[in-house]
Amino acid sequence: MTSPNTRRPSRCGALLSEPYLVALGFGANLGDAQANIRRAVEFLRKRGVDFVALSSLYATKPWGVEDQPDFVNACALARTDLAPRDLLALTQTAERALGRTPGLRWGPRMIDIDILFYQGLDWRDDKLVLPHPEITRRAFVLHPLAEIAPDMIVFGAPIHQLSRKFGSDEVKILTPF
Repeated sequence: MTSPNTRRPSRCGALLSEPYLVALGFGANLGDAQANIRRAVEFLRKRGVDFVALSSLYATKPWGVEDQPDFVNACALARTDLAPRDLLALTQTAERALGRTPGLRWGPRMIDIDILFYQGLDWRDDKLVLPHPEITRRAFVLHPLAEIAPDMIVFGAPIHQLSRKFGSDEVKILTPF
């Protein structure tokens, strides 16, 4: 993980001394949802996020607000030297650039990008909590994440184990990324 000499992210956000592994979750259910996720990945890639693994695209039922179109979801592992708040700012910029507008919490959206995990970091402030506190309750995150990072430990358990509590009827693989 980190050595005593490795600089950790500050609250104000700063470049880290080495790239860190992060897990990102993507979701969309308006417009061409699959294309929206692909565009979000490309947007982040062009701004220095180094993707090392992309899950398949999954069809999932809405979570939170159920009266809306099904979602397309995916997860990715990436390396970044951005501090958590800076990465959050970049993901929010991507969302706005790709057409996301303020709306109902858990409602329909062109794109949603969540930071799920940041290597070796527990983070809590008024804008961001890491690991994402809802990971263990969301099949649409656990199944794609288990595809690319089955042994990643979150909240004391490997992702593949956490994903087993949800049946395969919760999510359906649509296509490889």
